Amino acid sequence: MFTQAHAINQYTKVGIETGVVAANPAKLVVMLYEGAVVAAHSAIHHMNKKEISQKSAMVSKAIMIIESGLRLSLDKSAGGEIAQSLDALYAYMSDRLYIANIRNQPEAIEEVIHLLNDLKAAWESIANMTPTQLNTMKTSASAKAGNAAARLAGQYAKA
Repeated sequence: MFTQAHAINQYTKVGIETGVVAANPAKLVVMLYEGAVVAAHSAIHHMNKKEISQKSAMVSKAIMIIESGLRLSLDKSAGGEIAQSLDALYAYMSDRLYIANIRNQPEAIEEVIHLLNDLKAAWESIANMTPTQLNTMKTSASAKAGNAAARLAGQYAKA
């Protein structure tokens, strides 16, 4: 028999699948950021409750989203300096999560959440642009995003 929790989980799964099918590429990236942020917050929750296996599972999930979703999807040849900077930033975030997991450091996870939210906000603005706005802003946004990503990567790579 199905429980209410099972029904809710199935409903949520269908909603997420529908969102993925209907989303444009920028919205898919936003969804990846959201998933990583949710997993990271959950890891902190389990860390504070000393639930080691659940904490590790959530940190692993956040790392998997960053590595297999965000980092793996970078087109470094077409993305140039922006893609290279994001690649370095994603590697840094994964390293911080790995260390946070081993040393039980919620502040390191919070740092990654902050970075993910900053990047998510940039992608949300891109996802909400019309095709005309995208074409008009492409060069300007690319330069700004590249500068921001390069600054973030440089700032956190030194840490």
